Amino acid sequence: MVEINNLVRSNVLTLQPYSSARSKFTGKDGTFLDANENPFGTLNRYPDPQQSELKKKLAQLKGVNTQNIFVGNGSDEVIDLAFRIFCNPGKDKALTFSPTYGMYNVSAAINNIELIEQPLNSAFQIDLPTLRPYFNDPSIKLMFICSPNNPTGNLIDRAAIDYILTNFKGIVIVDEAYIDFATDESLISMIDQYNNLIVSQTFSKAWGLAAARLGTAYADKEIINLYNKVKPPYNVSELNQKAANEALDKIKKYEENLAVILSERKRVEKALSNIKEVQKVYPSDANYILIEVQNADQLYTDLVNQNIITRNRNNQVKNCIRISIGTPEENNILINAIKNIK
Repeated sequence: MVEINNLVRSNVLTLQPYSSARSKFTGKDGTFLDANENPFGTLNRYPDPQQSELKKKLAQLKGVNTQNIFVGNGSDEVIDLAFRIFCNPGKDKALTFSPTYGMYNVSAAINNIELIEQPLNSAFQIDLPTLRPYFNDPSIKLMFICSPNNPTGNLIDRAAIDYILTNFKGIVIVDEAYIDFATDESLISMIDQYNNLIVSQTFSKAWGLAAARLGTAYADKEIINLYNKVKPPYNVSELNQKAANEALDKIKKYEENLAVILSERKRVEKALSNIKEVQKVYPSDANYILIEVQNADQLYTDLVNQNIITRNRNNQVKNCIRISIGTPEENNILINAIKNIK
């Protein structure tokens, strides 16, 4: 077990959190004269600051207690608050594995935290021998592992993650934004085993709610209490909570859409692998694929000129483009466009 309080910034430990007007009243009916709200309208009341209904549904779906769930304004809030809770600006460090999701770097820079980027090996997996020396650096408070990884699309080896959780005495954040598209199970089941593990997920991908900006974190209740302590009082709007609750009530629709995406991913992978200009199609456990071509910059530009927007990842993985899986019609447009580009 890791002593969590030894990792927390001293000012966060002594922080007196803001007590919102609704934090002590959980009922829905009443004469509300406490929050200086406008008494007229349909969106005139502040939302539930603890997202209670949403957490109950997530707890049932994920098999955890509501005390182990944090709901944030997108996964980016989960990332940003981790820096605010555990890292002293200009002093502490964090570590991640490149290539990976760019917001780890951006959030570290905003919080004035040095981010060490440890390269993944040729199979886009963590190289444990080169990582081990960092376990002895007490200034490294956070470690970010994106699995399935963005932009490469692959799951990170579970044994490597287990080794890191056992030997690293800081906080390990496993970003599972794309786990719904993978064959492996989530690491949420491991939060009882490792009190230094935070599993981050999102409603943006498989649930189709990118516009709603809803991210979740699953962890030991000591860590969740810290998140709730430092978050803004009303960090998730009523509209967004409602959108997530409605989505969770339509599991069949979620499963149908997920099945289409997985089927289309397989079809697009096969189609692109048969195009001469595509030199490699990397295997994917996400809702996108990474392809290697002769000239990624040129292909990206050619596709843009046809109003097909992909993600040029040449700066991360040489001559590679990341392609999201769209509808069958969108995927046909993409495949035909790449076939016909000279």
